[in-house]
Amino acid sequence: MNIKNIFLGAMALSMISGVALAGALDEPDNMAPFFTDSSMKTMKPEAEFKAAWASTAKDKQDKMMKECQDAAMSKPHAEFCANLMAYGGANK
Repeated sequence: MNIKNIFLGAMALSMISGVALAGALDEPDNMAPFFTDSSMKTMKPEAEFKAAWASTAKDKQDKMMKECQDAAMSKPHAEFCANLMAYGGANK
């Protein structure tokens, strides 16, 4: 096996695993119910946010909560995670 094959294999593996690293907070289908707009810039008011959380499947709730508790994963979603912890965290 030569260096080129090793490099290509490692590159392919990193690309495959990179896709697997996308989390629940990066899935538009998971996040859309919590926002008023398709660009997901404006979160819904508290009552609607809570209702969206209550209608979210338990496995998705668990994934979202876990990611919000991870500083690196939650950083791009800081405002959402703050709301999730305030509104959804107590309902877990």
